[in-house]
Order: sequence, then structure tokens, then C-alpha cells
Amino acid sequence: MQTAKNWFGLIGALIPVLFFGGMFLYFGGVNDASYGLFDSALGPTRLGLGALTGFFLLLFLWRLSRLSRPPSAPKTVGRADAEIEEGKSDFDADAAMARYLARRNGDTSVPRGAGFTPPADRPPPGSFGRKGNFQ
Repeated sequence: MQTAKNWFGLIGALIPVLFFGGMFLYFGGVNDASYGLFDSALGPTRLGLGALTGFFLLLFLWRLSRLSRPPSAPKTVGRADAEIEEGKSDFDADAAMARYLARRNGDTSVPRGAGFTPPADRPPPGSFGRKGNFQ
């Protein structure tokens, strides 16, 4: 599927080259057929069409070079394995699910905060809404 996508992209990049290049050649033929009568009027037009043809030709060649190169290796994040291990949490999802199911089934032998101790440096969570007596 990726190969077909690459080839369709390459063909899509070739279409503007053919269109603007064809218009450049067409207006060159018009200028020759009129024996230079429209030389001053068609000069800027041919210059612009030549510039557009060159631009789209460069894009086509860039896509062609990308298609001809072998695929690159997957990029790494750049973090060492020790840093990744250090950033991992000690949260145990299986234990949390077991506590939830035990409380849901009415088992009171599992304490409510089992396995979790809040950090001492963090203040207790507040409540939602206004605080104080406003009159």
C-alpha cells in the first residue's frame, strides 16, 4: 500500500511539471507563429511559466530521490533505558482492580487506602466551589 501511495505521489508531482512545461512550449510556438509580434507581451508569461516549471521539476526530482532511497531506520527517542526505568510509576493496576472489585462486592477486609500513601509534601485536596461566608 505504501508503494502505491509513493507512486501516486510521484505521478501527482509530475502533472504540474507537464502542464506548466507544456504551456511554456505552447506559448513559444505562438510567439514563433506570429513572427515576434507578441514578443513583448509573451515574454513575462513565458518567464513565469519557466519559473513554475523549474520549481515543480525540483519538487518532482526531490520526490523521486526520496522514492529511490531505502527506507530509514525507526528513530529513537534518545533517552537511555535507565532514564525510562526511572520515570516508570510503581502503580500496580492489578492490585487496584482487585481492591475495587473487593469493595464492590462488599468485602470490608480490604482497607480503603490500601497500597496508596499520599505524599507528605502535598497539601490535602480542596473542594469545589466558593469558600467562606458571602452575604
